[in-house]
Amino acid sequence: MDSIKNNKPLVLIVGAALLAVAAWLAFGFFGIQSAFIDNEVSEAGPVFTATVEEQDEVAATPEFQEAMEEADANPVEVDESVEEMEDDMPGEIITQFSASFAGESRYTIDGTASVLNDGSEQRFLRFEDFSSDNGPDLKVYLRAENGDFVSLGELKGNIGDQNYEIPVDVDLTEFSTIQIWCERFGVNFGSAELMAA
Repeated sequence: MDSIKNNKPLVLIVGAALLAVAAWLAFGFFGIQSAFIDNEVSEAGPVFTATVEEQDEVAATPEFQEAMEEADANPVEVDESVEEMEDDMPGEIITQFSASFAGESRYTIDGTASVLNDGSEQRFLRFEDFSSDNGPDLKVYLRAENGDFVSLGELKGNIGDQNYEIPVDVDLTEFSTIQIWCERFGVNFGSAELMAA
């Protein structure tokens, strides 16, 4: 008992160090705070690079510029050629695949997912009306039946609309399962099966 009293400063230092290590494990490594904090996002629809470039090319043509100048000069009588040129601009966005999320075991997850394309090679995975339990180190995976996966990056938010670009070489008939995956602990929070639209 006397030795503890004599070493009281040492006991306090060791106790504080153990408390600091426990706090780091709980908050730094395990990220328990993320289970209690929602991260909301609200992204607009994806922007397709090729479409923007192609539309810029059409808009830069002398014919388009001339038709726009004429339409500006006579705003009441919009030139039909302007309307035709705008209709011919590339970039109609279509839904190639769609899916609905379902939670796994004790996790709740809701919302829909769509694979959007504009006719170019570029594709985006879009979540809408999405909500999920939160957790540490959550990623968006596309997984194949054999267990292979492609990571699309960190989940941007556990609530809200968001977009993820899909690499050009990913075959969505093979990598057809979307997973919200806790990479740190190897836990599936929820998934959705892509179906052709």
